[in-house]
Amino acid sequence: MVQPQSEPLEPLPEEWQRGLAVVAHPDDLEFGAAAAVARWTGQGKEMIYCLVTSGEAGIDGMPPERARVVREEEQRASAALVGVDTVEFIGLPDGLLEYAVPLRREIAAVVRRHRPDVVITNNFRDTWDGAYALNQADHIATGRAVLDAVRDAGNRWIFPEQLSDGVAPWNRVRQVWAAGSPLARHGVDVTATFDRGVASLRAHGAYLSGLGDGSFDAEEFLEGMARPAGTRLGVRYGAAFEVFHFDLY
Repeated sequence: MVQPQSEPLEPLPEEWQRGLAVVAHPDDLEFGAAAAVARWTGQGKEMIYCLVTSGEAGIDGMPPERARVVREEEQRASAALVGVDTVEFIGLPDGLLEYAVPLRREIAAVVRRHRPDVVITNNFRDTWDGAYALNQADHIATGRAVLDAVRDAGNRWIFPEQLSDGVAPWNRVRQVWAAGSPLARHGVDVTATFDRGVASLRAHGAYLSGLGDGSFDAEEFLEGMARPAGTRLGVRYGAAFEVFHFDLY
C-alpha cells in the first residue's frame, strides 16, 4: 500500500482570489507554507494572516511581555517579505490554547470579517511524520477549531452577536488547507519562491536564536521538507497540504 508521504501530490487549485491563514503562533506559517504564500501573492491574490497567539511563551530567555512585542514585530516583517500586508493577532495565551467554543468563536469572527475563498492552517494531526514526531498542543487545538469555525461562520444562528455593523454569515470558503500534514495529498510548486520562504523564516531572528544551540539553519531545514514534497509533485521544491472540502455541503 502506498503511504501518503510517498505518493504523488496533486496540485492545489489556484482559481481563487482571497486566502486567510489562521495559525497558532508567529513563525508557524514560515516553517513550510510561506513560500507558497509568496507564490500566491505573486499571482495577485490577497493573503491575510491571523495569529491566534503572539508567541509570547516561545523564547525561554525573554519575558513574555517583551517577547510578545518582539514576535509580533518579527511576524509583520516576515509577512511583508512574502507579500502579506494584513497581519492580525487575536491575543489568546500562548501555550494554553484549548479546542472549545471560545476559540471557534474568535476564528469564526475573523472568517466572517475577511470573507476568504480558502483558509490555510498548519498541520493539526497528532504527529508531523505520522509516527513519532509529536505535534504541539496549540497547533492541534487551532487546526481543529479552524475546521469548525469555517462552518460556524456560515451559520447565522451560531455566534449571532457577531452579525452587526455590516458583518454577515460567510459560507463560501471552498476548502481548508493544512500545511505540513503527514496525510498531505496535494502540493504547490514553490521552486521560484523558495528563497523568499527562507527569508521569511529568517526574519524570526529572536525566536530562531533560542532554538537548540543557536546554530539553526533556516535554509537547510526548509529544504529538508521542500525537496521531498517537490519530488512528489515533480518539481524541485514543493509545499505539501492536506485538503478539507467545504464546497460540497
